[in-house]
Parts: sequence; structure tokens; C-alpha cells
Amino acid sequence: MLYLRDLIYHPTACPAPILKSIDLELPPQQLGLIVGPSGSGKSTLLEILSGLVQPTSGTICWREQQLVPEQLNQLAGLVFQFPERHFCCSKILEELRLGHPELGTERVKQALSEVGLDHLSLSTPPHALSGGQQRRLALAVQLIRQPHVLLLDEPTAGLDWSIRQQLVSLLAKLKKDWTLLIVTHDPGEILAFADKCWTIIQGELETIDPTTLEKKIQAPLTAA
Repeated sequence: MLYLRDLIYHPTACPAPILKSIDLELPPQQLGLIVGPSGSGKSTLLEILSGLVQPTSGTICWREQQLVPEQLNQLAGLVFQFPERHFCCSKILEELRLGHPELGTERVKQALSEVGLDHLSLSTPPHALSGGQQRRLALAVQLIRQPHVLLLDEPTAGLDWSIRQQLVSLLAKLKKDWTLLIVTHDPGEILAFADKCWTIIQGELETIDPTTLEKKIQAPLTAA
């Protein structure tokens, strides 16, 4: 279980907190969905959970253990919005083993199989892949690290309808073995597979029933 308790992020340069007393619980092997407009703090929350940003106050726990900032990069694997922009190697094999040179070919192939890319040659350049394949590779890059929680920032952004459908189906499959927390301004097809949902507006997180959220999709969230 992932627990957040009274999590606050208030940089000194900002007149108001970016995140305000965030409370969240997400059980293992469930898909959590946070929906909010641009600038609402949802990406910042993922950066805190992945250890890239340190919160001002509050606690983050995994299975009853409170985590210090140094432990967060072991807790979670973050897939950025447009993750293909972060590829830096010339081959799929090198991308997956970046920072983990000890990983054998079998572990690499297993990670690719989990995201449906096991048919590709390991020497294929990441930038030669289609948009949907690049998103899948970004997932494999994090899965190979064996994180407890997989964090995804706008995972379907910029993809056409058919590729979105394929990616959402993959995410639904992954939650059988992984805990997923997704933030987006457009839940779309992901909502059908969400176990828990929240809205976030101006840094304030509220639990919402998936059915209620579905009814609000036709009226997009806007910042106050």
C-alpha cells in the first residue's frame, strides 16, 4: 500500500503551496488515476514520489514503512510525458541497460516482453520506433528496475486513437503485476480500468468515484 499523509510542497519562491495537504492511499496491483488541469500540481506530485523533488513536509510510506527521500528512487519508476525525448542511447539494449550494466540479455528480453516489444531487435535505435513503441520502451526502461510503483505522466499524450487504445490495454494488463499511478488532464479510455480516482485543482487533491468522474468528462476540469 502506498500512503501519502499531509504532503505539502511550498517552494520559498512561491506565494502559495503547489501541493496542499495531500492524502492518498493506493493498494498494490491497482491503477490509481489523478485528473487535473495543467498547472494543478499533478506532475510535481509524481516528481516527489520518484525522489526528484523533496516535499516541504508530510510523509510517504510503502507497506507501513516511512520513506526518506533517498529511498524514493527505489520505490517508484517515473515515465515522463513524451518520454521519447529522454532517450539517449543508440540501441534498445543500451537504453534498457543504462545505469544497470550488470543486467543480462534475458532480463532485457523479459522487460520487452512485458510491454509487447520482444519481437524487436535489441540493436534497433529507440528513435527509429513508432510513437506507440517508444512509449512502450519507456515503460520497459522503468519496469526493468523492478519498482514498487509505476508512475506515468500523461501516458497517452500526442498519440492517435488506435495507438492510445493499444497503450491503455497494455496498462490494464500491467496492473495485474504492478501498482500504477497515472496523472492526466484527459482520462479518456484509462478511466475504464481505474480502481481509484482523484481530482487535483490548484494543489488540492480530492477522492472521486470513477463513475462520478466519468460523468464529468464532458465538462473538462478548469483551474479556479
